[in-house]
Amino acid sequence: MNVVPRDLMTENAVSSADFRGAMRHLTGGVSVITAGRGKDITGMTVTSVASLSVDPPTLIVSINRDASSFPLIRRHGAFGVNILAADQLEIAERFAGKGGLKGADRFAGARWVTAVSGVPLLVGALSAVDCEVEEIVERHSHAIVIGRVRDVKNSTRNAALAYWHGQYVAVDQDEDAARLADVSVPTHLRRGI
Repeated sequence: MNVVPRDLMTENAVSSADFRGAMRHLTGGVSVITAGRGKDITGMTVTSVASLSVDPPTLIVSINRDASSFPLIRRHGAFGVNILAADQLEIAERFAGKGGLKGADRFAGARWVTAVSGVPLLVGALSAVDCEVEEIVERHSHAIVIGRVRDVKNSTRNAALAYWHGQYVAVDQDEDAARLADVSVPTHLRRGI
């Protein structure tokens, strides 16, 4: 592996605005990370959840170290990943800080269950995943939290909430497949379908 010397990395610094602009081109699934136990709970909206391993089931999430969720994740060694459905935009915005709600107040207006680890999991999420912290890697302003999956609750819903170009968008498997079929299959070929 070739490693760029540290002095060369600073010469080609990329502006924060340019980097943010590039990252806005990535479409990300929207999840709410939950942390804490009892009344000492909080959560945050993220698009930075990814599968790390299937054997054992493990995922990663990138969390700002200044976020209120980070100390609770570190203290309790657990967190929840709630993958949001397309109709859960209000929950995404609430956990992103819209309206100024913090801590346990963000959980109002939705049904939650307590996972084995003690973290709240969203009833009606596409998937709700209970994770035990396996490792935390701190870099710059964020931490990569590696979570061993301890339990998964999947729903049968199929319309997801995504984030692209600074906006929430719905991704509906049935509707989007039909739209793609309309534009990708020439009309004269669709007659026999």
